[in-house]
Amino acid sequence: MVAAVCRSFDRVRGRREAVATVAGKAAIPRAMKEFTDRVAAITGAGSGMGRTLALALARRGCHLALSDIDERGLAETAAQLQGARVKVTTQRVDVADREAVYAWADQVVRDHGKANLIFNNAGVGLGATVEGMRQEDFEWLMNINFWGVVHGTRAFLPHLKASGEGHVVNTSSVFGLIGVPSQSAYNAAKFAVRGFTESLRQELDILRCGVSATSVHPGGIKTNIARSGRIDPSIASLGADPNSANLKFEKNFITSAEAAAEAILRGVAKNKRRVLVGPDALVIDFMARLLPSLYQRLTVAVARKNI
Repeated sequence: MVAAVCRSFDRVRGRREAVATVAGKAAIPRAMKEFTDRVAAITGAGSGMGRTLALALARRGCHLALSDIDERGLAETAAQLQGARVKVTTQRVDVADREAVYAWADQVVRDHGKANLIFNNAGVGLGATVEGMRQEDFEWLMNINFWGVVHGTRAFLPHLKASGEGHVVNTSSVFGLIGVPSQSAYNAAKFAVRGFTESLRQELDILRCGVSATSVHPGGIKTNIARSGRIDPSIASLGADPNSANLKFEKNFITSAEAAAEAILRGVAKNKRRVLVGPDALVIDFMARLLPSLYQRLTVAVARKNI
């Protein structure tokens, strides 16, 4: 059965590539294979994947404009970049603040002369049931995980176009591929990022403006997003312990932030529409495609054992 699915996928991919060839090479924005002397802006650069992306890009000779709401973490990232032969600027930015993001984008161009890449990476976590979730927590997450991506994309897009060579890299999640109990807010934001980015990519393909876009779907990455996230007591009704849920969730993190950064940059260099990060992301993507209904029943069955 799996072999048959793979053969069908290959046939569809072959047709798609043939259509792209007929339409002409210009129909697809060229890949940014070189990062040297480009300028990359990264949100959430004070820790986790944002930090490792900054370090990986610096090794490739890419100049950096880094932002985070955590000034201490941002300073630590900057300290780790001392000695790198690239220009590094930092600024405290709350991605939920539209005006602040737009102001930062303009400042980046003033500081660096251009902007080629925007990595909309900042994100937070929230565990809560749909019924028990506080409205302010829901809005807090959406303002960062979804609207932060929208603000970053729209603020930098004119600058990327002006550079003649640009790429928008938006972080969704494997939870932008499947839905799971207690993660309705996170699911909503990450599914929205995926749809937003896929739509953007198609628009950019049509415009042939030298700018492209990639949706990134990390699996369990060894960062502090779970530990720093909010947990609502309502998840107890689902069989989870609110006091230890974050730590238990972290046990599922199997991919290092360094490996994640490398996978993302490889995907950007190949101009991929979607980048799956980690072996668990590959499995979840396959499961969502092959068993779109059954995976939900399995999740429910496992959760009920804990109640």
